[in-house]
Amino acid sequence: MPESALTHTLLAFCFAFMMVLCRCGAAVMLLPGLGEADAPALLRVGFAMALALLLVPLVAPHLPPQPDSFVRLVALLAGELLAGGFLGWLARLVALSLAAAGQIMSLSTGLSSVLQPDPELGASSSGLGRLFDMVTPMLILGSGLYALPLSALAGSYAVWPAGAWPAGGDMTEMAVRAVGAHFALAVRLAAPFMFVGTLWQVALGLLSRLVPHLQIHFAAMPGQVLGGLLMLAALSGGVVQVWARAVGDGFAGLPGGQ
Repeated sequence: MPESALTHTLLAFCFAFMMVLCRCGAAVMLLPGLGEADAPALLRVGFAMALALLLVPLVAPHLPPQPDSFVRLVALLAGELLAGGFLGWLARLVALSLAAAGQIMSLSTGLSSVLQPDPELGASSSGLGRLFDMVTPMLILGSGLYALPLSALAGSYAVWPAGAWPAGGDMTEMAVRAVGAHFALAVRLAAPFMFVGTLWQVALGLLSRLVPHLQIHFAAMPGQVLGGLLMLAALSGGVVQVWARAVGDGFAGLPGGQ
């Protein structure tokens, strides 16, 4: 092969690899299970590069030609970063519903209170929410659910062609739906704890009326915490199963998913 043809081929491959790497890298940095902050950055970068190498032969015929202008090149790469980052954010939002449900459970069972913030995690977090947040990547990686977002990433080129910025209206609509589904799933997972917690608070209110001199909060808190832990032990398996099914459906509904 002549030197000029070889140089042209290498430049074309580098451009295609850079385009695919931008989308894959942005997605991998946010995907649940793969883009966790606790994972080594070098491992995530290596995984993104390996994924990009696998996708280049599949999507190279559909990539735009290499631009002559530096501004056009930056615009193309920025569009790929936006598409990959948005896809990863949608997937992470679905998975974070378990941690959000843990926050609600903590408030309902007395394990978290604005009056008594956790000295280690702060007032805006709780031990149960942090536990579910740590369990989430283990469940995703152990159950094989991580393959669905990767499949959606490969299929996203049919939804958002390379070189064309995703439509802002469509992205806004998808973001609103994803946030609504996230909170709806979190409330559904924590619904038994919310129901029992509400009944408990009503009972405490009635008891405070009957015995006004009794320190209701300090007398009832141990029972509330114990009851919450017992409920958690009894219902945690069902909560995880419902969450896993919902996450599978959510991952399958990602742009480019099947």
